[in-house]
Amino acid sequence: MARIAVIGAGMGAMAAAARLAVAGHRVVVYERTETYGGALRRVEWDGFSFDTGPGLLPLPAVYRDLFVKTGREPLEACVELVQVDPSSHHVFADGTRLSLPNASRAGVVSALEETLGTPAARRWGDFLVRAREAWDRSRRPLLEEPLWPNWQVLAEREPYPAVPHKRLLRTRTAGTLAEVGAWELRDPRLTALLEGHALGHGLDPRATPASAAVLPYMEHAFGTWYVRGGMRELARAVYERCLARRVEFRFGTEAAGVLEKDGRAAGLELADGTVAEADLVVAGVPPEVLDRIGRGTRPRGDGEVPAPRGAASRVTVLMALRGGRPPGTPHRTVVHAEDREAELESLFGPSGALPARPTVTVLRPDDPAVVPDDAHEAVTVTAVLPVGAGGTPDAHAEKLVAVAERAVPGLRGRLLRHEVRTPADVAGETGAEGGAVPVPALAAAGGRLLQPSNSTRLPGLYTVGGWSHPGGGLPHAGMSGALVAGLIVEGPEFRGSQ
Repeated sequence: MARIAVIGAGMGAMAAAARLAVAGHRVVVYERTETYGGALRRVEWDGFSFDTGPGLLPLPAVYRDLFVKTGREPLEACVELVQVDPSSHHVFADGTRLSLPNASRAGVVSALEETLGTPAARRWGDFLVRAREAWDRSRRPLLEEPLWPNWQVLAEREPYPAVPHKRLLRTRTAGTLAEVGAWELRDPRLTALLEGHALGHGLDPRATPASAAVLPYMEHAFGTWYVRGGMRELARAVYERCLARRVEFRFGTEAAGVLEKDGRAAGLELADGTVAEADLVVAGVPPEVLDRIGRGTRPRGDGEVPAPRGAASRVTVLMALRGGRPPGTPHRTVVHAEDREAELESLFGPSGALPARPTVTVLRPDDPAVVPDDAHEAVTVTAVLPVGAGGTPDAHAEKLVAVAERAVPGLRGRLLRHEVRTPADVAGETGAEGGAVPVPALAAAGGRLLQPSNSTRLPGLYTVGGWSHPGGGLPHAGMSGALVAGLIVEGPEFRGSQ
């Protein structure tokens, strides 16, 4: 039995802790804040409850597997999972509205045919076939296996199938998500539908590799889910599973350094000056934090995976409304920007600012647990915000509310109270510089969208969570926990679950 010190109580760190405890190790988690969950936090006032991090769960199979492998109670015995249907409702720049069913390629194509016409539906259906091929080619190395030593193969290889196009008398294939939209989808509404998946992660579709086609494919193929009571309930369930497996948590305890002895990780130096000895250390912290406490142990430099980065942060407005949620209201509505070029230039240009009318996601859960009664509604509106962007919280809120009114008629007249969550709040909860949010690992693009290996230069020190392989997002965090546990339990020969 090894003594394992885990830095941070985020979702990836807790997933690793539970698996390692089941394998017979003594696991102690050191968390600098006073609670667990990382970005999965909750704000409550006046009988209203709001998620402050991810509001929906893709790929619930990742957490089902965690609960199966760590105890007798399945995930569904610990939280109530609700399949969101429609998966999303879209309001496009020209006013077109489209609802997409959950986890049904045929249903999606049918909905597109009814709203956008047969040619557009056929093009999206053909795109999903190619996206599935990209998924099949990249799934294991990007999500289910430790990062390959020859990761450069993933950096150079574009898994999205080549579809030749005539451009300026030359035959070319799409190398970016924007080119897929312009050359293969050829409808600004389909392009917005595609690019919205990149924008949601703070990625510029003009520079994001075509391999990002796996993002809409995953949603269409595996569905989107909500946890009754809010996504914070998922964090609670994982935390309680850790406690049931005798994982110890020490909140309000910050790691100041990773101890080294005989060339191996040997525990932690804590901020209060005490020492926590350990045989192994698992760090679920952002890269700049590990750089500070790990003394250069994270993989960097020539021939190694480029330094991980968050493309952007988030600004979120939590709103308590008078009046109940109208029957048939979609859980999630995406209101797309009215001027795509202006939005991209504002977000990713030199100024790095929130656009005047950005793409926003509006979440309106049908959940009595998040409102005081059925005469009120809890609404969350979120947009991407570049790290370091200027502007006041009130100015950001005004922009988001103005756009959200396209999805929630009479919004301002119903507003009782609101709270703005900025990148500073994200930074306070996660420790990420500027409130940056890590992106999922993607192939191609020279490896700049790969996250570093879960192993480090220092034997006995591993990294877990969104800032290491396989990257950001709730499913990816759970996968990283499984990979780290496998590397520790089975050793460097571990090659992922079969």
